[in-house]
Amino acid sequence: MTEAAEEQFRAGNLAHRVPDLGALELLLAVARLGSLGGAARELGITQPAASSRIRSMERQLGVALVDRSPRGSRLTDAGALVTDWARRIVEAAEAFDVGAQALRDRRDSRLRVAASMTIAEYLLPGWLLALRAQRPDTAVSLLAGNSAVVAERLLADEADLGFVEGLTAPSGLDSVVIAHDNLIVVTAPGHAWARRRRPLEAAELAVTPLILREKGSGTRQVLDVALGGLARPLIELSSTTAVKASAVSGAGPAVLSELAVGEELSMRRLVSVPVAGVSLARDLRAVWPTGHRPVGPARDLLSLTRG
Repeated sequence: MTEAAEEQFRAGNLAHRVPDLGALELLLAVARLGSLGGAARELGITQPAASSRIRSMERQLGVALVDRSPRGSRLTDAGALVTDWARRIVEAAEAFDVGAQALRDRRDSRLRVAASMTIAEYLLPGWLLALRAQRPDTAVSLLAGNSAVVAERLLADEADLGFVEGLTAPSGLDSVVIAHDNLIVVTAPGHAWARRRRPLEAAELAVTPLILREKGSGTRQVLDVALGGLARPLIELSSTTAVKASAVSGAGPAVLSELAVGEELSMRRLVSVPVAGVSLARDLRAVWPTGHRPVGPARDLLSLTRG
């Protein structure tokens, strides 16, 4: 920008023609106390800094505001007039601050969370319990759905923070990885796979009808990518709990998060079947609309997931 263009910009820009709030508050303190040194002490700045700020304001406005003498500081006629204007500006700023705080209080009184099923069932309860200890007055609502539903809710401004599973973050969302997870193949103890000694190969897994989560879920996305889109559904179900119950009943083998089946494996209601040549690892992510970093309770919840 040329010097002439910069001068023109300054002339047309209100921020360059009106003193900042700090300078106006200092002028009001001088008027009230009759002392530049007293005003500096009240505002927690040095007297030289206060003098410099007054001189800078005088240069900006093009008029003398304060007469300084050994007996104290007295407003000039122009300074008295500017002080009246400054008082109105500061009062308006105080009203603005009160209104902004009210908006923050309203925002902080609620938190809308959307989470994919595995995270909602097995991780989120502990995080929300910790959040409640920090923010007992924040009301939390939870929408559980697959990763595609979570993305839809965030992009429609129906949730403040989301959690998804899968290989990548949905389009339109920023994300951070908060944990890692593995999918495992499980069957009821009576299934033939429960007694096999060698790992399943990808080709065998791909041709076997499986109890699966629905398309759009992070679990299904990882399996479809791992098997090149060849996974065959025996049954498609919309919740991890339903898939697990079907597998326990002996309906067939299933692919589930290892987070979801710890109890069933330890009690031998399900058996884990080793798989060779297939990567079933995935990331668990916190997500939010691109460019809108979480604030307030959403920011606090995000920090708890990474603690």
